[in-house]
Amino acid sequence: MMADHDLALVDDSLRTLHVLFKGPRDSPYEGGVWRVRVELPDSYPHKSPSVGFANHIFHPNVCPLGGAVCLDVLNQTWSAMYDLVNVFDVFLPQLLLYPNPEDPLNDDAARMMRAEPARYAEKVRELVRAHASPERVTLEGDVSAGDVSAERAERASIEDATSHPASGTATATAADEDDDLGADAYVSSGDEDGAA
Repeated sequence: MMADHDLALVDDSLRTLHVLFKGPRDSPYEGGVWRVRVELPDSYPHKSPSVGFANHIFHPNVCPLGGAVCLDVLNQTWSAMYDLVNVFDVFLPQLLLYPNPEDPLNDDAARMMRAEPARYAEKVRELVRAHASPERVTLEGDVSAGDVSAERAERASIEDATSHPASGTATATAADEDDDLGADAYVSSGDEDGAA
């Protein structure tokens, strides 16, 4: 079924698996490898799978803390004609090749992509080297715990870079503060996949 992808069942469940997904060629994600957690609902294939990145990825349409993916075909327009091959060979590569900064789950990535596309691409490449190198990512073990800390450090770095020049203070919004509260709730909830 998925001959081009390494996969493993989680806890011997036929409904939860990890798949190693490689970044598409000719994109800033090229050379990266992500462990993607897939949960199949009881009504699969009539209902879409829940899909989330386990290791860190900087992308406007991927939740920076939980790895949940914002993709219409998974969230709204799924059809029983689709399967996991479509998810990994078409939908996720297209998501990485054509991010939509107008419908973000990661506001920082969306802002950077719109305002400074070259800086966004370089940031993606830097984080691919740091968090998605083929030597680092496997089907087993924990790739997410350090990435939550990395995301917080990255967010602080971005906020420092967007500091108000006169006062030197970051221009955080109420939404940013709410995001921080949500991050703490996610980390303490014990919910490993973070996908909705």
